[in-house]
Amino acid sequence: MSRVLRAGVMGAGVFGGYHARQYANAANVQLTGVFDPDKGRADEVAGRHDAQGFDDMAAFLAQVDVVTVASPAVYHVEGALAALKAGKPVYVEKPLAVSLRDADKIIDEAAKQGLVVACGHQERLVFQAIGLFDTSARPLRLEAVRHGPESERSLDVSVVLDLMIHDLDLALALAGVEPLSAEAEGVSSYSGGWDQVSAEVTFANGFTANFDASRMAPGRKRTMKLVYPSGELEIDFISREFRNTTGLDLNPNFQDTAGAKDPLGASVAGFLACVRGETDRPIVTAAEAARALDLGLAIEQAAQAG
Repeated sequence: MSRVLRAGVMGAGVFGGYHARQYANAANVQLTGVFDPDKGRADEVAGRHDAQGFDDMAAFLAQVDVVTVASPAVYHVEGALAALKAGKPVYVEKPLAVSLRDADKIIDEAAKQGLVVACGHQERLVFQAIGLFDTSARPLRLEAVRHGPESERSLDVSVVLDLMIHDLDLALALAGVEPLSAEAEGVSSYSGGWDQVSAEVTFANGFTANFDASRMAPGRKRTMKLVYPSGELEIDFISREFRNTTGLDLNPNFQDTAGAKDPLGASVAGFLACVRGETDRPIVTAAEAARALDLGLAIEQAAQAG
């Protein structure tokens, strides 16, 4: 598929704006439309890139070839299914959905239509840039911290599905096996849901992962420590630096790669390449995103039980 793709974005919030800019700047892509129930917001985001704002879903879908769903997470399934049933490949921001039933609906419809569905777990690109997927070595333990201050963004889901889910996807990708058990405790503060959660997950091969996520912290922190038999790797996702005592052949200049400089852009580019048939899969598939969602929901249940 070499023709110019007409791209559309569902959701005119912060992330919708990010995706609109990505499409507007992509080669052989034309940002055609932005959909939002609030027509004024749709017009505002679309107008930045000479696109059209829509509050009519059918009219919007008739004008696009590919769709990003960047609406609040509780509406992901509605938007993704509408796009798929209209024959449009879909990129869904994380989380893929808010229930496994909804995730399965998206996966099943994509299979029925023979269409690509990608999900926005962009931190995969950082691991890829470091070279962690190029080694056969498996870590023994993972410790992830993902903190942010109070925000009005993404309050339709817990901190697990908002922030922690990035690290859940990375842990699943590294482990290579299924999780066996999850223990968790959490704090519900200003959102009415879990705003701070700590969890420990044990995997079938003995790999253990500790996750600490908060959206009521004094500042932003995005770190991960991986313990290998040969040493430790400590990653700072904000400064794009790492300390490595493992002896593994990793890329010390990973921050200069396209995937580390602009993970969202690289993730969207991967989606478009898959749509065009240039690659056989997007960076993160819907099935992989559903696994991260499944683990996130299990952690929520464990926090509730605790």
